[in-house]
Amino acid sequence: MLKTRMTELFGIGHPIMLAGMNWITEPELVAAVSNAGGLGILAVARCAPEETRKLIRETRQLTDKPFGINQILIGANAKENIQVAIEEKVPIINYSLGKPWFIDQVHDYGGKVVGTIAIAKHAVNAAKLGCDALVVTGHEAAAHGDAATSLVLIPVVASQVDIPLIAAGGFYDGRGLAAALALGADGISMGTRFIATKECNVHDNFKQLIVNASEQDTLYSHVFDGMKGRVLKTKAALKMMQRGFPLFEAFKGAKEVKEQMNLSYPAFLAMSFKMLGKEDEGYMPWIMARQAVGTRRHLMAIQKGDVEEGILFAGQNVGGINDIPTVKELVDRTVAEAEAVIDKLNQAKA
Repeated sequence: MLKTRMTELFGIGHPIMLAGMNWITEPELVAAVSNAGGLGILAVARCAPEETRKLIRETRQLTDKPFGINQILIGANAKENIQVAIEEKVPIINYSLGKPWFIDQVHDYGGKVVGTIAIAKHAVNAAKLGCDALVVTGHEAAAHGDAATSLVLIPVVASQVDIPLIAAGGFYDGRGLAAALALGADGISMGTRFIATKECNVHDNFKQLIVNASEQDTLYSHVFDGMKGRVLKTKAALKMMQRGFPLFEAFKGAKEVKEQMNLSYPAFLAMSFKMLGKEDEGYMPWIMARQAVGTRRHLMAIQKGDVEEGILFAGQNVGGINDIPTVKELVDRTVAEAEAVIDKLNQAKA
């Protein structure tokens, strides 16, 4: 058994976390990870508050183990979703892209707050605010990592803060878990690796694309949803890298996305504005278009398995993913591999 500050903080069996992924980390997958001894994370940024409450309660029907929710603080319904999670006393609240105003409220019922960062100075700020742990996201990750790779970012952050760190970006097996511990982390977060499991709701077409992909088969750009991020290389993703402003598709995508998230057009526009820094205001229409188109195509991949038009956020670790196990098989194998690596290193040192 690998016991770390992460397992002790959350009361879990293994230092492995499920990354929050909208439309993917739904109750079945979240509960499967928690039941396997890891930390399942329910992504609720896409949800209206009433759906957030429903999904939290569904997850509790499937597991009595600790789990958390993930919410982008600059997204629509962020405050309302966080309030629902507090009312439901969710054990762990994981946030990104914003300043957490709710830390004391979560601590009042014994919950923990975990910030997700991709830059070392943001880690220092989050620790000062009172976060209990941090997810440290390297450039290799799916979706929205920044410039520094995990190999560099994890030890830099570990030298600047003294709270448990969860390494994200490039991790898919026990060797990666052992490496993360050596770099100063207390566990790992896996997103892409958990997509390629039997319990995940992503269409089998894209699970198979992950299994068949090499480490070269991802693309990193701001074109996919308006923020720098990484997706699996598909025909649609390559086209998005090449073309200009997708005006017609943007209107269609905005309509579908706002309906999926139960948003009015003003709320959708407000969310898009909040997802930018002030320095990017001149590009607002372009960013909003990318956001609408990217989300629409993401859903085409997840729900329909459309390999011609869909895109899927995925990390560079696709090159090391070669099968589609159950969640329990994956967690048990990852821990056993990490223990074997650590034992081998200890023997060599002796």
